[in-house]
Amino acid sequence: MLYLAEVQKQKGGLLSGSSKTELKLLACQRTDQNWSTVSEEVIAAEEASKLNDGALVLVELTPNRQVQRIQEAGRPLVNILQNFSRQLEKYKLKEDEIDQWKESLTFQAQELNRREMDMEVRLEQLHEMEDEFQRLEAQKQEVDTSREQIEQLQAEVERNRQELEGAWEHLRGEQRRLEERLQEGNVLDATQSQAMSELLDRLSSRIAPTETVREHLRVAVELIEKQQATLNPHWQNLEEQKTLVHQKQEEADKLAQTYSDRQNSCKQAQDSLQQQTAQLKVNTNSLIAKEEHIRFVREQLQSQDTLYQQINFLAASSGNAVPSQKLDVQALENMPLDELQKIVQDLIDKLGIDSSFVHDQEQELTYKQQTIEELQQKINQASGQDLANLQLELSDERDLYQMLNQTLVGQRRNLLARQKLIQQHQNVLLRRQGQPVPTTEDDNSVDFSPILQQIETQRQKQSQELQQLEREIEQMRSAIELDQGMIDNQTHDLQEKQQELKTIESDLLSLKTATAECWGRINLYQEALQPIQDCVDELRHKLQGIGESLAQIQETGDYQLQTITEIRQTISSFISQPELLAS
Repeated sequence: MLYLAEVQKQKGGLLSGSSKTELKLLACQRTDQNWSTVSEEVIAAEEASKLNDGALVLVELTPNRQVQRIQEAGRPLVNILQNFSRQLEKYKLKEDEIDQWKESLTFQAQELNRREMDMEVRLEQLHEMEDEFQRLEAQKQEVDTSREQIEQLQAEVERNRQELEGAWEHLRGEQRRLEERLQEGNVLDATQSQAMSELLDRLSSRIAPTETVREHLRVAVELIEKQQATLNPHWQNLEEQKTLVHQKQEEADKLAQTYSDRQNSCKQAQDSLQQQTAQLKVNTNSLIAKEEHIRFVREQLQSQDTLYQQINFLAASSGNAVPSQKLDVQALENMPLDELQKIVQDLIDKLGIDSSFVHDQEQELTYKQQTIEELQQKINQASGQDLANLQLELSDERDLYQMLNQTLVGQRRNLLARQKLIQQHQNVLLRRQGQPVPTTEDDNSVDFSPILQQIETQRQKQSQELQQLEREIEQMRSAIELDQGMIDNQTHDLQEKQQELKTIESDLLSLKTATAECWGRINLYQEALQPIQDCVDELRHKLQGIGESLAQIQETGDYQLQTITEIRQTISSFISQPELLAS
């Protein structure tokens, strides 16, 4: 199991001259991305004696708590922190997306609540209209009943008028016959006088009375006026509704103009955003070309570094590049043989630890190279924001590779120096043991310094070119980030304008719908009121005609009574018998 530990060294006494190295366990890896703290356990680990006190390492322990492998924790911790940073960025993007969804759902819920309230208001208005229509229908029935009564009254008046005209015609006939007989000189006898008097009495009694009809007419007029008084508030309400709907129509027209202006502004902002996005794409493509060029330069520089390291390693292997350490051979000659053997064995053990550590670092360097190659393959297939992220990750991995590679150069050199020191100690030990000492052929060594100097000069030149390219790329990235920030701000503003435009559009649609509904209610209201008003006006006109007819009938009856009186007086002047005059 893999643990994060801290190297702790305990110095020995002055006499022993040795030190004890331990590892203090701090955390344990549960999964690839999950670490948990552990109880502060300390285990002995002489394998970490070459490390400094307080250094952080990654150590693999066997189930029986034995050290299996030790690795410096610097680079792995950097990788873990980088992965953690990327995860935080992803979580931040997800949180922003969730917040946007929450805002959208909140807006939709508010819009649904508003529409639900509008539907409730409209439903209540519909119920009020139904009640109003029922009242108007009842009033219409009352008007129809009044019209029937007026028609009956008018029919009765017409019958009385016809009867009166018949009696009046009969009276005229009798008057003509009377005048004819008077002209002939005939004098009325008692029987004729009696018959004439009876006829005049009958004619007087046939004059139609108008008081009852006038009373019915007055009641009908009052009923019509009451109906009109009931209709007047409805007409007033209709006018108020018309005024209100005209105001809504003006508001809808203003809102439509605002919608058109905002739509034009949104279109201009969208065109500007498209132009800036196109320019950003051009700059991004230019940056990609620069990065491709810098990648090529880095690959060349990396190849030169590899060549330099190989030649340097070859020179070091030949003994030219590794500086010889000053060795006190006399002290080794005077040292007890057992102590010399122990020193040689300690040097060999430490060399083994260093060799294992260098081997682990070289494996990690190989893994880094594989990671770089995998990222390069992904970059060849990626585009857009993924491409930029992968390029940034590739740049970080290359920097890590370069740092680790430079570290390994010194570690290899130190490893060769240790090997040469061990060889010197072994030569002294073999000589003291009486064994033959192997000879080294230094005369056959090759001088690699001119080649190394030429490679170093070329490396410096390409490093300067690389630094210049990196500065240009950094400037381009800064400009692109600035442009991207402006585009993001404009995109946010455009989204707000589009959202505001949708809100205005929704309000405009609701206002137009409400205006259309108001016009529908007004038209329906007017269609219901107008027939009733027409019927009331028609009945009023008929009642006025009936009143005028009653006035004529009254005038005619008075004239008939006056005429009958005159006939009586005329007949009385021609009657010779006093008893006829009395009759």
